[in-house]
Amino acid sequence: MTISRRRFHTAASIGLGSLVVTAPSLVSSCGAAAIQTPHVPPRIKRVIFLFMHGGPSHIDTFDYKPMLAKQDGKPLPFALPANIDAAPTLMNGPWKFKRRGESGLWVSDLLPHMASEIDSMCVIRSMHTKGQSHGQAVGMINTGSDNLVRPSVGAWISYALGSGHPDLPAHVAISPATAHGGPRNYGAAFLPAMHQATVIGRNGRFGDGKIPFLDSREDEASLRERFNLIQAMNRQHLTRSGVDREIEGAIEAVDLASRMQNAAPEVMDLNNESAATQRDYGIGEKSTDSFGRGCLLARRLAEAGVRFISVSSGQVWDQHGNLKDGHNKNAAATDLPVAALIRDLKRRGLWDETLVVWGGEFGRTPVVQGKNGRDHNPQGFTMVLSGGGVKSGFAYGETDDFGYYARTDRVHMHDLHATLLHLLGIDHTRLTYRYAGRDFRLTDVAGRVVEEILV
Repeated sequence: MTISRRRFHTAASIGLGSLVVTAPSLVSSCGAAAIQTPHVPPRIKRVIFLFMHGGPSHIDTFDYKPMLAKQDGKPLPFALPANIDAAPTLMNGPWKFKRRGESGLWVSDLLPHMASEIDSMCVIRSMHTKGQSHGQAVGMINTGSDNLVRPSVGAWISYALGSGHPDLPAHVAISPATAHGGPRNYGAAFLPAMHQATVIGRNGRFGDGKIPFLDSREDEASLRERFNLIQAMNRQHLTRSGVDREIEGAIEAVDLASRMQNAAPEVMDLNNESAATQRDYGIGEKSTDSFGRGCLLARRLAEAGVRFISVSSGQVWDQHGNLKDGHNKNAAATDLPVAALIRDLKRRGLWDETLVVWGGEFGRTPVVQGKNGRDHNPQGFTMVLSGGGVKSGFAYGETDDFGYYARTDRVHMHDLHATLLHLLGIDHTRLTYRYAGRDFRLTDVAGRVVEEILV
């Protein structure tokens, strides 16, 4: 088939056509899952990552430090990290801690709804990562690299396992941030482009919850003509260039988009949920509506077979000043939906086969910044897990008496990624992709499975 210049520009004008024909970072085609047989027995089928963008304060949420309260206003009794230029004056937080649930784990009053589900949580209190700035640390938690363009966690999982639904992607990003790496944090980098995330909303806002290209009012015949034209252009380009795995990957991506026309709208329609369920997630309430919709859609996508779903809170937990008002606002928007998601997964029999991950790119310092803020702290912070394969009502690791450094049973970001892959049945050392003469993996040349938190 010969495509005229006029038809080419017609196709380019439809948006998806131009994107697919020139799709970047397509290195090889991978229609089938890279791992046909699990490396280890899988404990879960999917991961929901609730990303608290900006870095919530671990010492004001899940990491109780009574010494910090006793020494409030006094100097930090040890040296600050070399890259921190601040007055080392300790500042206790404004929220009270209490023991919660049968487990008796400490949670502050900032997160009362999550506190009610603490017996379903595994709290890692000894995380540490690389990157003092947001860009570096956001890259680490989402891609395993603080400065290089690498495939995202979701892209690696998509590449390894494929989707659990024939007409849906394996990887979806809900309301991701456009800052601090933007698309890199849910992209495929050198993996086939079909493994980058399908994006819904942005910057912590759910929007209308629709994928623009799939929400077309055109009739089916017109849509089919569009897809056929795009594929004809891609195939003609492939014929002219010879074997080209980039173009083959583009063809696969368009094929998935075509199939999503039938499956995605029903899965993404939150009106299929009862009014009671929507209320549980805080839908309809100003503060919780957007994140609540994201969490409810995440549950629907997980139930439909999507392997990795991220829901971003937006860039809001970054309180260098005004810690109390800022964290109160952020918690009010996210706390209730997180707890509702855990309860909903349990009701629907999905909790034991799903892992929910809650946390930010780093924590906050125990010393004051300005009058009433906290700076970034990658040296020690907390991540919370809930669901299949991990212990419930359990805390692992410790920071020092003030919450500055991870001290006991330290867990690096590479370790967390290795553990997530392990729970999905993937050996992180064997999930590799050859690019530029090197075998790359999510955990680079590091990482260990944190066996101590597994059941």
